[in-house]
Amino acid sequence: MEELSIKIKIADREYPMRVKPEDEARVRGAGKMINEKMKVYREQFGIDDKQDLLAMVAFDSLIDKIETEEKQENTDESVLERIKHLNQILSQSL
Repeated sequence: MEELSIKIKIADREYPMRVKPEDEARVRGAGKMINEKMKVYREQFGIDDKQDLLAMVAFDSLIDKIETEEKQENTDESVLERIKHLNQILSQSL
């Protein structure tokens, strides 16, 4: 499958990328989210240094990722426990 050449603008700098057509919207959306988070931090904390803003966005994004992974792990464990319980009920009824 052929890749698309696109440019993503983050913190007033353009980054050329090659992406699969099915990933283009996701990549553009990620760039837009980074810029939006930077704007929020700039307004909220009065920070203009782009490196500081990017570091804050990276840190915040990593915290969100860790939280999501922890929630997923808890959900997986919960589902596994329910499956075990259902298997026990089925085994007892057979």
